[in-house]
Amino acid sequence: MAVSKSKENLKLTIEIVKQMLTLATAGFGLVAALAWNSLIQTFVEDYIKIWLPGGGKLTSLAVYAIIVTILAVFVTYQLSRVLRRLEAKDEKK
Repeated sequence: MAVSKSKENLKLTIEIVKQMLTLATAGFGLVAALAWNSLIQTFVEDYIKIWLPGGGKLTSLAVYAIIVTILAVFVTYQLSRVLRRLEAKDEKK
C-alpha cells in the first residue's frame, strides 16, 4: 500500500511541475510577445510614419500588421522545421 501511495504522489508531483512549466512558458511567451509588440510599434512610429503624408495613421497600422504577420509566419515556419528535424531524429532511434 505504501509503495502505491508513493508512486501516486510522485505522479501527482510530476504533473504539477509539468503544469507549472507550461504556465511559466506561456507567461514568458506573452511577455516576449508584448515586448516585440512595443518594439515594432516604436519602429513604425519612428522610422515609417515620418515618411507618410499627414502622419498616415491607417497606413502605419497596415505596415505594423504586415510586419507582425511576416514575423509570426517566419517564427512558426522555423519552429516547424526544428520540430520536423527532432521528430525525424527520434524516429531513427
